[in-house]
Amino acid sequence: MDIISQLQEQVNQVAAIAFNTFGSLQRDAPPVRLSPNYPEPPANPTEESANFAEQPKLMSAALVKAAKQFDALVAALPLSEGGEEAQLKRIAELQTENDAVGQELQRQLEAAEKELKQVQELFSQAADNCLNLKKPD
Repeated sequence: MDIISQLQEQVNQVAAIAFNTFGSLQRDAPPVRLSPNYPEPPANPTEESANFAEQPKLMSAALVKAAKQFDALVAALPLSEGGEEAQLKRIAELQTENDAVGQELQRQLEAAEKELKQVQELFSQAADNCLNLKKPD
């Protein structure tokens, strides 16, 4: 897998971890009193509330780990050589090479189509000859 695909995959992973973290925190957060005008929310001391205290630490550690992996991938990207002018020159060279290869492929395609047409004609002639060789009943 190339470096750009790895970066895209890592961004997707960071986004998924963040999405799951926020969703879990929202889902599992204990109720909080919003205003003195509202009654006190019911307390639900369960085993899950003990896990809730540890959950943000685990999720943030996973998020930080994924972000560090992303940073490592970014650091592994090759540096551009010679600046923008050199890149534009390289792009022009690649475009010229691409055009030449495209023309060669077009010539090969035309030759293959011509050969296919010849083979089809020969096959048609052979089939006609086979049908003409049948003995009359």
